[in-house]
Amino acid sequence: MSKSPIGAIILAAGHGTRMKSARPKVLHEIGGRAMIAHVIDAAAALAPERMSVVIGDHAPEVGAFAQSINAKIAVAVQSPPQGTAHAVMQAMAHLEGFDGAVLVLYADTPLITTKTLHALAAEIANGAGVAVLGFAPDDPGAYGRLVLDDDDALAAIVEAKDASPEELEIGLCNSGVMAIDAQLLKNRLNDIGNDNAKGEFYLTDIVALARADGRSCAVVEGEPDEVLGVNSRFELAGAEVVFQDRMRERAMHEGATLADPATVYFSYDTKLGQDVVIGQHVVFGPGVALADNVEIKPFSHLEGATVAAGASIGPYARLRPGADVKDGAKIGNFVEIKKALIGDGAKVSHLTYIGDADVGAGANIGAGTITCNYDGYAKHKTIIGENAFIGSNSSLVAPVSIGDGAYVGSGSVITKNVDKDDLAVARGRQSAIKGWAARFRKSHTRKKQQD
Repeated sequence: MSKSPIGAIILAAGHGTRMKSARPKVLHEIGGRAMIAHVIDAAAALAPERMSVVIGDHAPEVGAFAQSINAKIAVAVQSPPQGTAHAVMQAMAHLEGFDGAVLVLYADTPLITTKTLHALAAEIANGAGVAVLGFAPDDPGAYGRLVLDDDDALAAIVEAKDASPEELEIGLCNSGVMAIDAQLLKNRLNDIGNDNAKGEFYLTDIVALARADGRSCAVVEGEPDEVLGVNSRFELAGAEVVFQDRMRERAMHEGATLADPATVYFSYDTKLGQDVVIGQHVVFGPGVALADNVEIKPFSHLEGATVAAGASIGPYARLRPGADVKDGAKIGNFVEIKKALIGDGAKVSHLTYIGDADVGAGANIGAGTITCNYDGYAKHKTIIGENAFIGSNSSLVAPVSIGDGAYVGSGSVITKNVDKDDLAVARGRQSAIKGWAARFRKSHTRKKQQD
């Protein structure tokens, strides 16, 4: 297989009215990442020399978002929309001087894979003028059919409404995704007409023009899930299901144990080490990385967190952005960690909030402990030293520092620093009134009797 330069044009000009949303359709998320970003990522993995996004004038934020991912992405505007070929025309200026395979992709088809795009580009590198991504759905329905010749090359794309009964029997359908030789695109794109019911310029007509020029056209068959287009909230949910199934399969293939895979939800960028064990009903938001031999117990939620080797999280734990849990540390049930380092072997076992803090190695944080990090205007830091012991139901009012090996008595409200190896107790002194409870009960019993 020969190699040639790759360019990519991503079509993102649709209005997405069926989403019923003020947000542009292609900015809705799958696995915590905008649909268009998934498509950009798939294409970017091929190191394209040129990449363009075609947007509508109603949604400039789509172009801004694309360039926030990659500043080298060119943005073209299609206004008004007049079909797929017309959309590609708007990006042609960005292909000036380019010679190679041009991938034409759709921002609302987020499940396309780099492997498939590579296969399409390879057909162009091997001499095809056009390579179309086909798929075989259970119900071909209204999809355009891909008609092959005796050599299994693509002879024509026939829309369902124009197909003969014999052509409607064809199970191989057009996804719309294709790769086109750049020179063919430059020479023939303007020859595509709009003599059709909608008066639009359809890129599928490039196949007939290529054949007329004696160029071969190829078909690469992909999985139906890969070309799943998203036009509604229902279809968005369906794409999420496919994405999550892919992530679960990859996680287990790479050495993670999922106790009940269907209940674990991943983000697009979740990173798992080997021999990770994930319990039921665990949710990973963006920015989570787990090292080897980590256990995430059921009903935990992690986002923007790093968990080092051998640590244990949950059940019912929440790690928020900035949580950094070190080797062998334990975060137990109903514990929330935010923007805090939990040192090697430290234990935060239950019913605790640790925010804007450093917890030293080997420290033990008792149940009900709170780092009081916010004064209504600013956040402040709490530092807990190595092997320190914080008694249950303590409030550490930041900024405050607890020294190495220090103890904080249960129920304390700590507002001043505690030196190394000291004991700090900050609570009201307990007192007892002899016989008070008996007198109280007797008094109330007498009142009830009188009533």
